Amino acid sequence: MRIALAEGADRVELCAGLEVGGLTPSAGLIELAVETARDAGVHDFVHVLVRPRPGGFYYDGVEIDVVLRDIRQARELGAAGVVVGVLDDADLVDIDTTRALVDAAGPLCVTFHRAIDVVPKPADAVAELAEVGVRRILSSGQAAHSTDGIETLAAMVDRAAGRVQIVAGGNVRSADIASLAAAGVSAVHLSARRTVEGTASGPGGGHARYEVTDATLVRQAVDAAARLDAG
Repeated sequence: MRIALAEGADRVELCAGLEVGGLTPSAGLIELAVETARDAGVHDFVHVLVRPRPGGFYYDGVEIDVVLRDIRQARELGAAGVVVGVLDDADLVDIDTTRALVDAAGPLCVTFHRAIDVVPKPADAVAELAEVGVRRILSSGQAAHSTDGIETLAAMVDRAAGRVQIVAGGNVRSADIASLAAAGVSAVHLSARRTVEGTASGPGGGHARYEVTDATLVRQAVDAAARLDAG
């Protein structure tokens, strides 16, 4: 998070467990991230991923209760936004639950994450999500790499009609930003990470390898976006 801030990123999706696609971070991490951004004089920076477990995005009642509590906690700790995604058992957006999550977030910006890349007709879902107050939708265009999903992303942008921002995310590289922008996407999301070798953590401690944010990758992406703005 400090690297993203230092290198000029507009915001960060704060999470734990990157190796499983991201999970809800701890209260301590949220609090520290918010304080760090505030001390740097940067607002609207910390957006908290609220995802209670790995796996799919169809949650039972207890899990939804956890998500609601985590949203309220992120709000109390000063986060600028939350990133969520809930589907029903047919892999359609669970609109009623999403509406409840938006209500719990109150004034916070709500982003619907790449759960939308599972939905059969993502462009149709864009209109539904805009109606319940979601402000951003993160998608790869249902492809492993966002550049391979450009047609779907363009259709989503068209369907959004300015009511919700479509953010391209999914193996985005700095070299991809210009083509994604040409498709109408106005923001990109990337993990900008690299793997480092830690020390052995002993039996039951998991792998020694872990992932960190790579400052060079962040800087390259920020510079690529800046060149588009300058042009």
